[in-house]
Amino acid sequence: MISKATPDMAISDRLDLLASDAPGDTVSLSWLVGQLHERAFGLFLLILALPCCIPFLYGLPQVVSLPLMFVAAQILLGRKEPWLPSKLGARTVSTVGLTGLASRAGPWLRRIEAISRPRLSTLTRAPFDRVFGLALVLFSGSIMVPLPGTNTVPGFAVVLVAMGLLQRDGILVLVGSFIGSAWIASLAFAGATLGSLIMAWLGL
Repeated sequence: MISKATPDMAISDRLDLLASDAPGDTVSLSWLVGQLHERAFGLFLLILALPCCIPFLYGLPQVVSLPLMFVAAQILLGRKEPWLPSKLGARTVSTVGLTGLASRAGPWLRRIEAISRPRLSTLTRAPFDRVFGLALVLFSGSIMVPLPGTNTVPGFAVVLVAMGLLQRDGILVLVGSFIGSAWIASLAFAGATLGSLIMAWLGL
């Protein structure tokens, strides 16, 4: 099916169209990448990160975090278009789930779209986008941590950075990066504190 998407289409509308274009009950990640065209990096990051924003959701965030990290690493390496190896690309999501995601995320995305505009656009292009690619790799990696609530904050940070890249809004990219970096720092501090307590308890 030929997508009716246009370059200036709103992100929320693009997600609705993507769900309606799905050719079957499930779609592969490779199919999603193929439908995103000129905005593939930002939209693919957004689609993968949105489920991670749901508090106390287990399983799915850990499944999507690896493709998320893989795509973020490609931004870091300066690729122009995302690529997935066959095993990652073969992973599927249900069309019902994609439609539900577009429906639930739509109102929030429209709020972000209403306040975002091209600002500090240099930050969304090479070579600065590689810096944020590194940040996205770290945020995606923290989603893998199997602890309560560890997916929500970094997932939201990735959504903001992805929206910033899509809207050429450097302010959004900076805000998302700050939130994600603060989260990584808090995890590192909590881990170091717990390690010190365990060592003290063991008398080491």
